[in-house]
This record gives sequence, C-alpha cells and structure tokens, in this order.
Amino acid sequence: MAPPQTNIDLYTSGTPNGQKISCTLEELGLKYNVHKIDISKNEQKEEWYIKINPNGRIPAIVDNTVNPPKRIFEGGAIMLYLTARYDPSHSIGFPYDSSDYWEMVEWVVWMQSGLGPMQGQANHFYRYAPEKIGYAIDRYQTETKRLYQVLEERLAEQEGKGQGLWLVGGKYTVADLCCFSWVNWAEWAGVETKPFARMQNWLETIQQRPAVEKGVNIPDKFEMKEAMKTKEGEEEYTKYHSSWVMRGQKADQEKHR
Repeated sequence: MAPPQTNIDLYTSGTPNGQKISCTLEELGLKYNVHKIDISKNEQKEEWYIKINPNGRIPAIVDNTVNPPKRIFEGGAIMLYLTARYDPSHSIGFPYDSSDYWEMVEWVVWMQSGLGPMQGQANHFYRYAPEKIGYAIDRYQTETKRLYQVLEERLAEQEGKGQGLWLVGGKYTVADLCCFSWVNWAEWAGVETKPFARMQNWLETIQQRPAVEKGVNIPDKFEMKEAMKTKEGEEEYTKYHSSWVMRGQKADQEKHR
C-alpha cells in the first residue's frame, strides 16, 4: 500500500526526542518538511515557536494535510497521532482499542514518564552539570539501568511467548522505536548496554533499519557515537553541548526567579 500523501512540518533537533519522530515519519514513508530548531541558541523558547509548542521543547509537528492544520507536541503524542492517522495497515502499530494497541500505548507512556526523564537526568549530571555531584550521577544512572532491566525482562518474556524480538505483539512498533531512541544514547549517560543481552540485540537490530539509519541523521548528522570513539572527541563533544545547556538553564533561572 502506498503511503498517504502528506504535508507535515517537523520542528526538531538531533536529540533522542527529536530522532524518534523523524524515524517514525521515515518508517511510514510520509512527506514532511524539516525545520531545524537550534536549541543551542534557545530557539525553542522564541515566541513564534511557543505558539506551536507552549512547553518550549522539541519535537513538534504541524500537519498541513488536514484543514485546519493540526499542531501536535510531545513525542509520544506525535507518534500515536501519526500511526492513528497515517498507518491504516498498522505497519508499526495496532488497530485502535485492541489489546495490543493499549499495550503499545503503555510502553510509549512508560518511556515518556520513566526512561526518557531518568536517562535525561543521567545525561545532565554526568555530562553537563558544572559540579559533579556523585549522589545525583549514581541516582540517575542506577535508575536508567533499572529501566534497562525492565526492557530486558520484557524482551525475555516476549521471547518465551514466541513473540520474538519486540516489546508488543510480536512485531516492531512505535513502542520499540520510542524506547530505542533513548537506549541508542546510552553511552552519553555513562551507561553500558552490553550487560543486557536481549536489549543489546534489539538495539542493534533497530539500528540497522533503513528508516532509522536515515531518521537519526535528521536534521543533522548523528555524531555522538563517532565522537565517543576517542577521549579527545568525547571531551570536545561534551564541552560544546555543556556550554549551551548551561546557557539555557541560566536563561530559565533568570526568567523564573
């Protein structure tokens, strides 16, 4: 079945949250226009963008295919919207209100409320914070590992039921893709994936999908993994990203005194 004709504006940046939406659009074969939001310059806080996403974060989309155009923000909401509207054959989802559908939603929400925020805090305290607070680093890295173990045990359970490599229903869906988007950045949080054998296999399998290979390089080339291959590259990448993260935090502190 040919993909639907679409006209979608994607507002994004090269982060786990942004990459999962470009990967979803690529998986569905949808036509979309990329608008890079330079979060190093705090563009996501500009007035024009706040009208699209009042939370001042990426990603967001505006679907101009429909009339009037529909804006959607928050990654999980975008993924569920795109599959509900533009995946009639349920290639990366399930029919609405089926048991598998709700189980898929559970894992999308689990990522949004658990894995993403906890690993994001591990990123912050391990990479960005000007003061290295051991308790905070240990707290969030440990919680990230605990959540990885939840994924590992779920994949083992699915394997035992003959549902193979995937989180829900024996096939690759947005449940896998949304969780993958953060696990794919594990080393940035200072966490190893190899101790979780099933999750590691799952991770490497998703990395090889053509849509994912393309999607992670939108809007810019995904350079973190290459930078991490050398100590010098890791330090340079950390220094650059730490500087703008802390500038953004300072701006928020000034605004919300």
